[in-house]
Amino acid sequence: MLSTLKTTLITLLLFTLAGCSTGLRIDRSHPSANQDNRIQFVVLHYTNASLERSLALLTHGEVSSHYLIGDGPGTVYELVDENRRAWHAGDSQWQGRTWLNSSSIGIEIVNPGFTDTPAGRVWHPYSEAQIQSLIALLKDIVKRNNIEPRHIIGHSDIAPLRKLDPGPMFPWKRLADEGLGIWPDANAVARQQAYFDVNPPGVGWYQQELARFGYAIEQTGVLDVATRHVLAAFQMRFRPQRFDGLPDAQTAAILQVLNRTR
Repeated sequence: MLSTLKTTLITLLLFTLAGCSTGLRIDRSHPSANQDNRIQFVVLHYTNASLERSLALLTHGEVSSHYLIGDGPGTVYELVDENRRAWHAGDSQWQGRTWLNSSSIGIEIVNPGFTDTPAGRVWHPYSEAQIQSLIALLKDIVKRNNIEPRHIIGHSDIAPLRKLDPGPMFPWKRLADEGLGIWPDANAVARQQAYFDVNPPGVGWYQQELARFGYAIEQTGVLDVATRHVLAAFQMRFRPQRFDGLPDAQTAAILQVLNRTR
């Protein structure tokens, strides 16, 4: 019995050694310089649902995100490991990249978005605790992944024809002040606006500059529905006081200043 067991163990050992000598060997001593991080963008969303409903949808529904920031104390929930792809962006495009699920981290923030009332649409603000949690989370993500501030974007940027989040109440300037985004210089905008008040650019100019900024937009030269949606998305982010999707001197000035300083 012992002799048989000994023979079996020796056979297994020899088989293992043979496998090691003839198996796959990988030489990792020549790493290429031509590579970068898979994660290039952070996309911000609101949930348009309560915390409980948001957790249910993002963990057992058809969509997901890497993080969820709750209401109240602004608790941060990690739902998907950053090394894995979450389904938060959908059909999307930014700076020529498509389907940003594969190249982004998604952060959802519990917020109802808006309520339509007889007096008009009412947008809901974010809490101070949520914004503080978001800033801390973004600083950690940006540092670990070496993400450029201009690559922190909204769902409405990458899908302007179908999405509005994170909405006009989202504090983009505050994030930019923390080094977590971009914001135009007010004096430069004022000077450029004075020029555009006298020399308004055509629709083709807006389409070219919006594409240069990162939006997916056809160069039709016509103020069509798609162009108005993209303009509205840009205005909602950088001039949330009015985002009607109509060209005007202030919008043109903001756009030109941002494109010149990127």
